[in-house]
Amino acid sequence: MPDHRDLKKQKAQVKSLAAICKRTDVIQPHLFVDYKVYRGLRDDKGRGVLTGLTEISDVKGSIVKGDKFTPCEGELYYRGYNVKDIVADIFSTNRFGFEEIAYLLLFGRFPNAQALADFNELLGKLRSLPNSFVRDVIMKQPSADIMNAMARSVLMLYSYDEKADVMTTENVLWQCLQLIAEFPQIAVYSYQTYAYYKSDKNSFFIHDPVPTMSTAENLLHMLRLDCNYTELEAHALDLALIVHAEHGGGNNSTFTTRLVSSTGTDTYSAVAAALGSLKGPKHGGANVKVCRMFDDIKENVKDWNNDDEIREYLIKILDKKAFDQSVLIYGLGHAVYQISDPRAEIFKETVEKLSIEKNRWDEFNLHKKVEEIGKALLAERRKSDKGICANVDFYSGFCYEMLNLPVELYTPIFAVARIVGWSAHRIEELISTGGKIMRPAYKYVGRHYKYVPFDKRR
Repeated sequence: MPDHRDLKKQKAQVKSLAAICKRTDVIQPHLFVDYKVYRGLRDDKGRGVLTGLTEISDVKGSIVKGDKFTPCEGELYYRGYNVKDIVADIFSTNRFGFEEIAYLLLFGRFPNAQALADFNELLGKLRSLPNSFVRDVIMKQPSADIMNAMARSVLMLYSYDEKADVMTTENVLWQCLQLIAEFPQIAVYSYQTYAYYKSDKNSFFIHDPVPTMSTAENLLHMLRLDCNYTELEAHALDLALIVHAEHGGGNNSTFTTRLVSSTGTDTYSAVAAALGSLKGPKHGGANVKVCRMFDDIKENVKDWNNDDEIREYLIKILDKKAFDQSVLIYGLGHAVYQISDPRAEIFKETVEKLSIEKNRWDEFNLHKKVEEIGKALLAERRKSDKGICANVDFYSGFCYEMLNLPVELYTPIFAVARIVGWSAHRIEELISTGGKIMRPAYKYVGRHYKYVPFDKRR
């Protein structure tokens, strides 16, 4: 057993060393301006610095004419097709669409009925983890953060693959399809294990996926003790998967996938790196922040229909007098979209229908009021020409809450969807970039010193 006195001493030592880091690793902000280095890979207008080319998706938040960027209604295209049009067609026939979207993103074209049936059958057959994997990997050392558990599982799958390092397109596609099929089980089983061993849940159950079910249906089937769900619940989750499946090469986790893939590393390492990126609260974890903010608002705003009371409390949040003192209204604002986030617009109508089914329309109405009042307040505070809109996280967390999904699975479900986009970008990176490793430049701005021998240092 470790000596707690030694541990306390070690932590004090590390604290002292950390203080040195805080003094040493400071780069003066003006140097970034002087050398025209864009922090966060965003220029002085907040736009992403161009680092690559893709044909997988297009994220449009502005119209470009020469050097002028004019904000426009947000649009998202998968392989050149407007996602709003895709979703409208899927809804018109009441079919599940995530698998169809996966086919489109991976292969650049829509499947016909036979191709989709064959693809669904293939995914169904691939929805099986290696023998004893659940017992030997997932159930060993459960993690409170399911994203970490998923990353560990993905890295362990390398050991079960005899061709793990083979980089042919056929083999990489095979690995990606397996991960797309297996991600729902990895996420749900990791949560079930955590809930049993680390939380107050007293029962442990594992449901096998059903090969003929959609990804959304299987998630609800595996997660719920009675395996039951309504049709609207399944379609709402399917829609969430569709709008989260892909969002351009510039988002952090997809860029991570391409960056790591450019080194020639294996699929499992590249996807594990992407999971680490998506886990961050500034990326995939944002919807959890939105839910916690709304919990706080619902507790402190007595009349949810009173615009003045809502406005007063949002002002307190912006003035660091309420919630987490972050000066943020979570879920409002986006790096690309200024007028509207098409994913939020697509999602909003289904979330409203679900709120009616769940008798929670008053909470949905509160979301709408916070959206409108919050946008106006932020516009007043920022005094900039950059527009402010609700992003997809503003409604997705509330949707998951109404589906009775545990909060620990909010970001993992994002990963279940985005593994499709990561896979498409990994394949495009390996095929189209000529095998060039990404090697960005950093400029040294420190001083040079004359070396001091060991015995003369003070």
